[in-house]
Amino acid sequence: MKRSILSKTRLASSLLMRADIIPYMTGGKRDYDKQQKYDSKPSVKKNRAKRNAARRELMRQGKVKKGDGKEVGHKKALSKGGTNGLANLFVQSRESNRSFSRNKNGSMKSERSKSGK
Repeated sequence: MKRSILSKTRLASSLLMRADIIPYMTGGKRDYDKQQKYDSKPSVKKNRAKRNAARRELMRQGKVKKGDGKEVGHKKALSKGGTNGLANLFVQSRESNRSFSRNKNGSMKSERSKSGK
C-alpha cells in the first residue's frame, strides 16, 4: 500500500516539475485539448518532421533501428538554430537525449546536450 502511494506522489511531483516546460500541462494534469492545439501549430509540425527525417537518415545508415531504445540527438538543438546535417546528428540513449541542464525559468543552459560535448 505504501509503495503505490509513494509512486503516485513521485509521479505527481514529476508532472508538476515538467508542467513549466510542457505547454499542455495544467496544474500537473495533461490537458489534451491544449496538447492538440499545440501539436497542430505549423512550427511544431515542421520541427517534428525535421526530427523524423533525422532518424530516417540514421536508420538508412544502419546507426539506429526501430525499437532499439536509442534516439537521434542534435549537437546543436533545432530550437537553437541547429540543422539535420550529419555533422550535427549523433545517436544516444533516450535518457540522455531528454535530459538537458536547465535554468530556473526552464530554458536550456547550453546549446549542446551532455553527450554531444
